Amino acid sequence: MRLAFLALLVAVSATPAMARDYPYCIKGCDFGAGRGDCSFSSYQQCQATAAGRDAWCAENPNFNAKAELQGDRSRLSRRRF
Repeated sequence: MRLAFLALLVAVSATPAMARDYPYCIKGCDFGAGRGDCSFSSYQQCQATAAGRDAWCAENPNFNAKAELQGDRSRLSRRRF
């Protein structure tokens, strides 16, 4: 069951990433030095991927939660009432 879950995570992460940062990164020898792989939306998702590896999870220092919550404002009118 655990192997199937990890296989699913690998399949999902093989698709092109969306143009946004995620709040959690996995770091360790498999993921290079520095930033690591910051493609995890939850800490639990990152921990499941790190299980059984020489890896750990950390918060993404470049993640801006406020920017993610604001959404796309490019279509809003600039006219003031």
